[in-house]
Amino acid sequence: MKRRLFMTATSLSTLPWLTPFAWAQKDLLSPETQVLSEYMSQAMHLSLSPQVAEQAKFHLLDTYAAMISGSELPPGKAGISFIQKQGNTGKCTVIASRLRANPADAALANGMMGHADETDDSHNRSRSHPGCSVVPAATASAELFKTSGEHLLKAVTLGYDVGTRVVMAMGGPEFSYTSHKSSHSIAGVFGSAAAAACVAKLSAQQMRWVLDYTSQQSSGIYAWGRDTDHIEKAFVFGGMPAKNGILSALLVENGWNGINDIFTGADNFFEAYAPNADRKVLIDGLGQRFEIALTDIKKWTVGSPIQGPLDALELIQKKHPFSLDELNKLIVRLEPATARVVNNRDIPDICLQYMMAVMLLDKTASFKAAHDVARMKDPKILAQRAKVELIPDPNLKEFMPVRVAIVEVHLKDGTQWSERVEAVRGTPRNPMSEKEVIDKALDLIEPVLGKNQSNKLVDTVMHIELIKDIRQLSALLQK
Repeated sequence: MKRRLFMTATSLSTLPWLTPFAWAQKDLLSPETQVLSEYMSQAMHLSLSPQVAEQAKFHLLDTYAAMISGSELPPGKAGISFIQKQGNTGKCTVIASRLRANPADAALANGMMGHADETDDSHNRSRSHPGCSVVPAATASAELFKTSGEHLLKAVTLGYDVGTRVVMAMGGPEFSYTSHKSSHSIAGVFGSAAAAACVAKLSAQQMRWVLDYTSQQSSGIYAWGRDTDHIEKAFVFGGMPAKNGILSALLVENGWNGINDIFTGADNFFEAYAPNADRKVLIDGLGQRFEIALTDIKKWTVGSPIQGPLDALELIQKKHPFSLDELNKLIVRLEPATARVVNNRDIPDICLQYMMAVMLLDKTASFKAAHDVARMKDPKILAQRAKVELIPDPNLKEFMPVRVAIVEVHLKDGTQWSERVEAVRGTPRNPMSEKEVIDKALDLIEPVLGKNQSNKLVDTVMHIELIKDIRQLSALLQK
């Protein structure tokens, strides 16, 4: 399937609502912030092309599936427990439960579910996971404001555009790899705030204040990499940015004001976080290039760096079937910083050596296997895991942010096979089909909600533009 990214509205440069003005609240307004805030305020009125709308539906469904399956994992259970103990009051759905909560707490709990493991989508050029925070914030806001399904879809699309561009302006992967700050939480909070503000129908001036309050709430440091239970990681990637983002939008919707342009002037956001940031990236391709269509949907429910190696090993197994007794060693080559993320981790779905052993034994990598902590100690797994060698290859750094993976199979008789994967299944260059996206979603949803409700949920999301009030979706998202 070819992806042609376009919008039926006219280009930004000719839109009548981009009228220049120099001063507001005695602050000079930069061209980038002006264009960005005006675009954010008008996003709900612009028509998404069929191609972009389709991708937005895919990511909405994929994220709901991640939340529902994540509700039964430790981070999801932690989110639900927090709601149960801190007060089950409010109008917003706590997914895969019978609970309701206020918008911020619902976004927190659902965000925890969204990144309860490595099932959710990922955006390479910003080193972020947009869906696990943007979708919870947008959904809670949509319930609060009784938004239509079409409006929700536009809000989610805007969230992906804004959050990812903020981090790309800061340097993208280079910022993520060289800074102690978490690109995942920064992209998440700005994306969540933009989506919630779009749902709330805020003006351009209000959007600038939303960006201000979001900057004050942007946080998260790379210490999440030491988390062994994925709970803190889920908070940094999903729960915290979803909650803080929706709070920014609701504060401004309630009448709060703030600094006119937090991206320029004394002590601005970029000066504090990334002094060498390129502000022009904030509006690069805005309205023409949609980041939701450039975000990966994972075929395998594991960490992004493991996707390519699993694809490569699956290809080798299909082209050259071999027995485990014949295997001498299996070599995986990844870019060094990427390799560090998945090297011998304690969590199964982000441990490359374990997941490659699973693929060797099962010829697939199921959701169940990716979350089976006990199986990591299985003698059969350990025997195959001992054959897996991860080599950090500096020659692959030049291809970043594309994560090139090379897998080599060495048999005892000297036979060698190799596969190089540059376009992982589920990436924009090798996208999953509608059937693949739906099949993955049903595999995740059915064990929690049952077959009939799962099918209804999938059908509703795939035709979400027909929903007049998003609360019609609520019953399908809960047990």
